[in-house]
Amino acid sequence: MRWWQQTWKQWQRAVEQLGRLRWNSVKSLASLFLVGVSLSVAIAACSGNGSNSAQNPAASPVAANKQDVELTLVSFAVTKAAHDAIVPKFVEQWKQEHNQNVTFKTSYGGSGSQTRAVIDGLEADIVHLALALDTSRIEKAGLIEPGWEKEVPDNGIVSKSVAALVTRPDNPKGIKTWADLAKDGVSLITADPKTSGIARWNFLTLWNSAIKTGASEEQALDFVSKVYGNVPILTKDAREATDVFFKQGQGDALINYENEILLAQQRGGENVAYIIPDVNISIDNPIAVVDKNVDKHGSREVAEAFVKYLFTPEAQQEFAKVGFRPVDETVAQTKENTDKYPKVQNLGSVKDFGGWNAVQAKFFEDGAVFDQIQAKINR
Repeated sequence: MRWWQQTWKQWQRAVEQLGRLRWNSVKSLASLFLVGVSLSVAIAACSGNGSNSAQNPAASPVAANKQDVELTLVSFAVTKAAHDAIVPKFVEQWKQEHNQNVTFKTSYGGSGSQTRAVIDGLEADIVHLALALDTSRIEKAGLIEPGWEKEVPDNGIVSKSVAALVTRPDNPKGIKTWADLAKDGVSLITADPKTSGIARWNFLTLWNSAIKTGASEEQALDFVSKVYGNVPILTKDAREATDVFFKQGQGDALINYENEILLAQQRGGENVAYIIPDVNISIDNPIAVVDKNVDKHGSREVAEAFVKYLFTPEAQQEFAKVGFRPVDETVAQTKENTDKYPKVQNLGSVKDFGGWNAVQAKFFEDGAVFDQIQAKINR
């Protein structure tokens, strides 16, 4: 089946190339014809003499040969509630359309930890991670083919959020802006950028807030150092940070995804005091198929279908219900969601800082800015 899948991809590429060629290119047409013949032979070989596709012409090649498919979805911690709602909908739809049972194995944790687990051998079919840098690391390890972000809409960004600043009820410390987190006597809870993709977004949010309000690089470093000096504990991921703040009662403030705060508010059944500062950053989370693993498992067709399903209005509405800002504009523009997600006036992007490779090198590599800050505060 791996050979068939490779042939299918060759067919798709040939079709795309043909659209860019002049029709008088006989050589190109001949190449396309040969690929088509190879594909037909592959399908015939995979189908077998008594295949289900003969009985059900609409059945897919995978569905015709394998009744049950198992997908392994590896994601960062705060997406669990969304996927718990979306996966059953996809499974039901796929069963109706293809008469094939799909089951999911899932793994949730800090994005950096999940990335290392996949590179070290966790055979994920799909990865939904906190930042594109983590997906790129899996690509560099040879597990994801280059160009993964072009396979689906929005450069692979399937969920997004902004940073929220949470305070205690009645806000006794008077925390209103990012700048207030550097004040003496303020205790902040956030996750560790070394293990959590969300925590890198938090760090970048703080740095962005300083730069966008006129600070120099030196002043931004001083500000962020003071903020992290007010952090008593760095948790391993955003979910743990939320638990430390709400369940253990530690800290005067918490930085986290807006979606994580909204979800905590839903689960707790009471209002959570939080602010979405006007100087903020777009927190973009990519999705990708792990090519090497889906080819090994024979699960490419279903994995790619699930990834595409996540961009549908039905799936995006489930993301919106648990606090993610929809990437689908039709969902984002409903009154329910415009009321729920106020527009951010000064919304930055990781691109403003050169992209994730530049950000990683400057701030998070061993010995870079974050390590220097940690050494300065003797953590």
